[in-house]
Amino acid sequence: MDLATIIAELDLHILTDQNDFSNTTPTGGYAADLLSCVMAGAPHGGIWITLQAHINIVAVAALIELCAVIITEGALPDAETISKANDEGITLLSTPLPTYAICGRLWEMGLTNYKQA
Repeated sequence: MDLATIIAELDLHILTDQNDFSNTTPTGGYAADLLSCVMAGAPHGGIWITLQAHINIVAVAALIELCAVIITEGALPDAETISKANDEGITLLSTPLPTYAICGRLWEMGLTNYKQA
């Protein structure tokens, strides 16, 4: 399943530059709001689901080389965070839905890979 399909199926709003998301295949998913947990547990090339919207999410996503960050519950990053994400090649997406709902929908779509401790 590619990122373009996920964006369309979940009706996600793209906050960063448009790309050919059909060429991006997420390796799995991870949901957390504590940055250290994400650094330890998110799979390389995966999607991170969080309600955090500050600039530090870009640094963490770039460090792990995530393919996208889905920001939930209607939280929106500021212009500086979006600009930094564009500079780092990190896709930021948003949704008004809660983290739990997005995780469930991704699982139903078949994104069931995750990194175990």
